[in-house]
Amino acid sequence: MTLHSRTLFWIFALGFISANVQAQEIEARAYSNAPIGINFVTGGIAQVKSGTYKLTTEAISLTHILDVAGQSGRISLVLPYSELSGTGTLAGQAINASAEGLSDPMIKASVNLYGAPALSVSEFKNYQQDLIIGASLAASIPWGKYNSDQMINVGGNRTVIQPGIGASQAVGPWRLELAGMASIYTSNASYLGSNTLSQNPVYSSETHVIYYFPNTAWISADATYFFGGQTYVNSMPVSGSQENWRFGSTLSYPIDKHNSIRLSGSTGVYSRTDTSYNAVGISWQYRWGGGL
Repeated sequence: MTLHSRTLFWIFALGFISANVQAQEIEARAYSNAPIGINFVTGGIAQVKSGTYKLTTEAISLTHILDVAGQSGRISLVLPYSELSGTGTLAGQAINASAEGLSDPMIKASVNLYGAPALSVSEFKNYQQDLIIGASLAASIPWGKYNSDQMINVGGNRTVIQPGIGASQAVGPWRLELAGMASIYTSNASYLGSNTLSQNPVYSSETHVIYYFPNTAWISADATYFFGGQTYVNSMPVSGSQENWRFGSTLSYPIDKHNSIRLSGSTGVYSRTDTSYNAVGISWQYRWGGGL
């Protein structure tokens, strides 16, 4: 893996795992309805592999469902901790790379603009989804561990702002989803010393086909396409634009009315610049509040 492709890979992969809202993530049910006042706490572990590189992230997230002008909305905070290791080449020489520590936390707010009324737990029992349209805004907080002397870090030392919009259509037990997002990057002025790393926005679209079982378990087939993201060091281009396709699947299974587990996996099927990777994850979720 070359210097440029290795740098780009970790820029993308770290965001995908540590915050779960990066451009190439595949997140089913991002725009869905839930009872007002419900809280979710989720803990999980995910692993990304590309060549000899491996990134393992343990993360905990907290989500609260609230009433936003009569429609349901949510606010989420994600706190990730990552360990990465691998061997690459630079000027023909093998270089071992490793880092461990807190990754950049992320906060995300979303609101359903149509089709997802704010309902209590008792009212929600009679709710039948039709078409939902929603919007979101996420941002990373550059608090992750960062060493300006290292090319690879678990923190990005920059902020990523991500506006998004999406829709979900119910067809019997099926949900058909389509969403789009832009990832806008601030500059890192401490890249490999005092160099400035900047990046063009990454634009992405994703689609999901979800099937709900009678016990409220669900499984999805997922796909995402993203492009853009050319990088610069000291205003000089060091890579071309990205173009990637990813496919994956997610399974969520309820243990009881408070607990559920989720399994997910995805793989790159096309990458213009050799930044594909495989990812797997497992998480546990506990929900409470709202009179549940």
